Amino acid sequence: MQHFFVPSSQVGEAEITIKGSDVNHMRNVLRMKPGEILSVCDGNNCRYLCRVKEYTEDEAVLAITERQENDTELPSKIYLFQGLPKQDKMELIVQKAVELGVYQVVPVVTKRCVVRLDEKKAQKKKERWQEISKSAAKQSGRGLIPEVTSVLSWREALSKAQELDVCLIPYELAEGMSETKEILASLKPGQSVGVFIGPEGGFEKAEILEALESGAKAVTLGRRILRTETAGITTLSVLMFQLEE
Repeated sequence: MQHFFVPSSQVGEAEITIKGSDVNHMRNVLRMKPGEILSVCDGNNCRYLCRVKEYTEDEAVLAITERQENDTELPSKIYLFQGLPKQDKMELIVQKAVELGVYQVVPVVTKRCVVRLDEKKAQKKKERWQEISKSAAKQSGRGLIPEVTSVLSWREALSKAQELDVCLIPYELAEGMSETKEILASLKPGQSVGVFIGPEGGFEKAEILEALESGAKAVTLGRRILRTETAGITTLSVLMFQLEE
């Protein structure tokens, strides 16, 4: 079943209107005909089963057949603080993080980041990453589109993370797996959880110490060294399994 998002302002008592590029996608790419069934989320944890009623010049009009509470979101909000990687790796990271239930992706500039974006490039990248988030949210049936924030400095990221209940930072010199399992087992549904992932070169020791002083907990992902695009996906997979109700 096709899945779309609309702002709550486009949801009426009996009908929903879809506007913008999604109309062309429905009509000309998916070739959805009047009478076909689809689902729509309003970003407020409400899911609507709808039937295509008609197309106007620039809108698709849907008839609501059923309202449901969306049940695809994790009970905890997970924030991925991702050190900027090289090339297009961030696109893969955003896509898979959204599929795994992340609430927000925060790109972070760390000392070992090779990528340096000026304001114009950073905004263009942010827009691109947000579109990938939207596409992944549609594909995975999410109840909301996770936000990809503006690029933050390391200090800005630490400040933001201090607002969360728990922050984890995978680190190759962290204590044994038993300690990590205890930390993960202590997580409770409803807690906000931050995850710090370094770029290709990892974090500098000073950054790790700053994160720990800010309240982050060091965890291990095993004896193997994972790529930056693998480390975040691995951590989010474990958290999804731990927190899913």
